[in-house]
Amino acid sequence: MSRSVSFKHYKPSSPAKPPQAMSVKLTDVEQQVCDLLDECKRDLEEKGQRVECRIAGGWVRDKLLGSESNDIDIALSDMMGVTFAEHFVSFVSSKGFPVKAVAKIARNPEQSKHLETAKTTVLGLELDFVNLRSEEYAENSRIPTQIRFGTPLEDALRRDITINALFYNVHSRLVEDHTGKGLEDLKNGIIRTPLPPKETFKDDPLRVIRCVRFASRFGFQLVPELEEAARDNEIQLAVASKISRERVGEELDKMLKGRDPLHAVQLINGLCLQPSLFSVPTIVASTFSAQPFQFESSLGAASILHGLTTSPTSLSLPPLHHLLTSQISTDISAKPRLYLSSILTPYKGITYIEKKKIRPAVEAAIREGLKMGAQNHYLDGIPALFLSAELLSEPNLDKFPEPSQRVKIGLLLRDKLVHNANTGSHWTSSLLFSLVQDLVRFWDPENDAFEVTPAIRCVDVYNSFAQRVEDLDLVSSIDARPIVDGREVLTALGINMPGSWTGQVLSKIIEWQLQHPAGSKDECIVWLKGQQAEGVIVTDDGPSQKRLKSSKDDGRAKKPRRD
Repeated sequence: MSRSVSFKHYKPSSPAKPPQAMSVKLTDVEQQVCDLLDECKRDLEEKGQRVECRIAGGWVRDKLLGSESNDIDIALSDMMGVTFAEHFVSFVSSKGFPVKAVAKIARNPEQSKHLETAKTTVLGLELDFVNLRSEEYAENSRIPTQIRFGTPLEDALRRDITINALFYNVHSRLVEDHTGKGLEDLKNGIIRTPLPPKETFKDDPLRVIRCVRFASRFGFQLVPELEEAARDNEIQLAVASKISRERVGEELDKMLKGRDPLHAVQLINGLCLQPSLFSVPTIVASTFSAQPFQFESSLGAASILHGLTTSPTSLSLPPLHHLLTSQISTDISAKPRLYLSSILTPYKGITYIEKKKIRPAVEAAIREGLKMGAQNHYLDGIPALFLSAELLSEPNLDKFPEPSQRVKIGLLLRDKLVHNANTGSHWTSSLLFSLVQDLVRFWDPENDAFEVTPAIRCVDVYNSFAQRVEDLDLVSSIDARPIVDGREVLTALGINMPGSWTGQVLSKIIEWQLQHPAGSKDECIVWLKGQQAEGVIVTDDGPSQKRLKSSKDDGRAKKPRRD
């Protein structure tokens, strides 16, 4: 009986756990900064201005988890951020401490910057200042229509999740949990919204995605009512229509670079968020050759990638040849790129029309759906991975018969789709992704069953191929430059000027090198001259040949000119 493995019951990596006695331990510099903030507050009060300073959000959460954080946001009561910051900088300067001038960060609602923020650096620590606030939202926008001074409770309730709604009071040196649930949720590994989740998500649908990101970052679990609200059709439509695609891309990028991208994919799949996350404008989607199929295939591909790169035995598969995972440990951009490629598996084989050209649909999903560019080689590298997977699929050694096996394998791995520094493509990660795509067909999402027996045979094929690459000593040859360069080719052939033929000759030299791994430059030049003498190498770029080549390429004869 064939064995099978489940992907939908994946257990995320161990959740981040706070120390038994949760407390905020300040560094010496943080202690000094808090002292200065407290002294500045008293100085302002002597002048008749009431104010309180609280460190908000992520810094408090991370400190309680026992981690350091440089993200220090100061939430102010009864005073605007810029006004307080300017006074604080003047106060600190008068005490003789190094401090930078205030930088004003303008409002940018699309980036969730709803108020002007003040920024400065004191004793090497960057501080952001903004006032506590309460917000009201319109039905059709995630940008507040009304912002006013708020209490600590009102400010805490408007935040995305309870563990991000904690404050550290600079004056009392105590943690404040105004939602009454943040500390408990941090201790128990829970992601929960301060207000009813549907209300929180209607105010700002981006919070749905942030819940997924923080759950995957810390290995925490979403509460059932949050999951139910995230699956709501109204909320899913809001995620697709009310959030800028750039923000979606930024949040997903952070997930992919986080501690457990597979947990993020599992949550996205469980909440049915794929169509909303990768929402492509209708004018683009209308040109798709087909609609994306089985969004659950993204979970299958990501689960396989995770298993292969962490513990193949968890999938009941044999260990991978070391070459197949070598690039992940040396190129920090490879892992997030491979995970995003896996998430985009539903777009495999689909094309669309752009400026009358046929392009892979994954490109549209990245550029239009996520507004991701060439950073991390997402936009250029991921389409290349899908195209290379078509070239590399099922690399059984029978496809590369002797006597020219070394040449055939070497040329395949040197293909620009497979191995190209300009797109971040490396032949090892291209092979790994091709293996993922070959294996995902053995997963039945409806029954959540990964057929192990044929998958083992598939892995064996890739391992044998990688071992053959190593046995043929091809690894260093994949990046090798022609042993005879262009100028030397001209000299050897007695030609004064290069032409369109030069690139073809250099390609032939690479083939010669693959066939003769121990060959020298002099031997290659002798061979090159012999090829010229035999007429194999034609160096004539004259008009007559150009016309002949053009006619041949067009596949039709030129009509005679009539005077």
